[in-house]
Amino acid sequence: MKKEDQFYLYLILLHVVIGALGFFLPFTTKIYGYSIFIFGVYYIIKTQNRNNEALVVAAYVVGSEVFLRMTGGNPLYEISKYGVMVFILLGMYYSGFSRGASPYWIFLLLLVPSVVISTFALNFDTDIRKAIAFNISGPVCLGLASLYTFRRKISLTEMNQILFSMGLPILSCMVYLTLYTPNVRDVVTSTQSNFATSGGYGPNQVATVLGLGMFIFFSRVILDSRTKFQIAINLIIALNITYRGMLTFSRGGMITGFLMIVLLLVFLYLKSNFGGRVKLNYIIVLLVLAIFATWTYTSFQTGGLIDKRYANQDAAGRVKESQFTGREDVAKDEINTFLKNPIFGVGVGKGAEIREDETGIKVLSHDEITRTLAEHGSLGILALLILFFTPLVLYLENKFNMFLLCFVAFWFLTINHAAMRIAAPAFVYSLSLLNIQLGAPKKKKEV
Repeated sequence: MKKEDQFYLYLILLHVVIGALGFFLPFTTKIYGYSIFIFGVYYIIKTQNRNNEALVVAAYVVGSEVFLRMTGGNPLYEISKYGVMVFILLGMYYSGFSRGASPYWIFLLLLVPSVVISTFALNFDTDIRKAIAFNISGPVCLGLASLYTFRRKISLTEMNQILFSMGLPILSCMVYLTLYTPNVRDVVTSTQSNFATSGGYGPNQVATVLGLGMFIFFSRVILDSRTKFQIAINLIIALNITYRGMLTFSRGGMITGFLMIVLLLVFLYLKSNFGGRVKLNYIIVLLVLAIFATWTYTSFQTGGLIDKRYANQDAAGRVKESQFTGREDVAKDEINTFLKNPIFGVGVGKGAEIREDETGIKVLSHDEITRTLAEHGSLGILALLILFFTPLVLYLENKFNMFLLCFVAFWFLTINHAAMRIAAPAFVYSLSLLNIQLGAPKKKKEV
């Protein structure tokens, strides 16, 4: 076995062991969680961020977030977003922030008025600091990361390293889920999102990271497998992550991951010459057959319930009235709130309180777009327009960034079904702003 294959296998096996230890010796996830942040700071300081180590470490934190949450390994519930921000700030200290990133300075400033409003609009018995931090940490994480990544030049090799760093802890999560629910048929009895197959944690967040992991390892099959051994390993991991992701019965994350793969394949196909397209044809056929086989196996294991889930049917085969499990009602309430407060919105975190006052039920928003409209008003619309159009402008400048549309799609689709509960949509969005180079770009301090 080649040395590069050995090293690759060791990294994979290490994270298989981490996932297994998380199940058999739960206290080890605390050690793992603290170690990530301590080692991350040390690693960036030691290397002085010469090769964008800040992004590699931040990516690892993003990939590990849901695994640590479901196993109780996170020092603090929201620490992954703050960890990404700390690592990015360290990266800025050594390498500066990107020039011309004014859209994201404006984006961050547009968030301020709603934060100010919330300090006196929230209910008296509300923990104002927690209420604001819970809702604003995701957008702030996105803004800070974007200040660092905006037009920053990195090589395709570095980009693949960042994605691999994100994918490794998702592999650990997949191993943990496999051990947590070894016999699927005993726990899958309906077409509802399944906590038992999601490690006892929120299926929506679990499916989101598994969908992302599915994309990462499928992309490695296509772009960064140097030997047949690595192709086989990456394909096996991708298919296993796909299987565990479908078993959560949460559709949003898996559909998003699948769309990212399609966008990547379409991009590569359009940019390739005749010889490249012939190779891609073989890869596409292989992936289609592999995904079809995985779907067939999942359908068999769930007694056909997975087919009904994606067809929006209940276990008896009846079509459900709502395709979004009632989330559209929350979205409508937030739009109505925006129409009543169109300028500055009602303040960060106030939307949930208004819903509770009107309905008697405390429901948090799953849609970051409608939440932004309700709580930030017209300033929120400007903020969203900045986030949507800036990467598309960059795509017109550098059409080689094969990941740009994939990352923007992940951000946009994820915040529509899972808001910004986790750091993944914020950080992955920021990666879309990188300027990917074929060669190794010269390292220089931006500012």
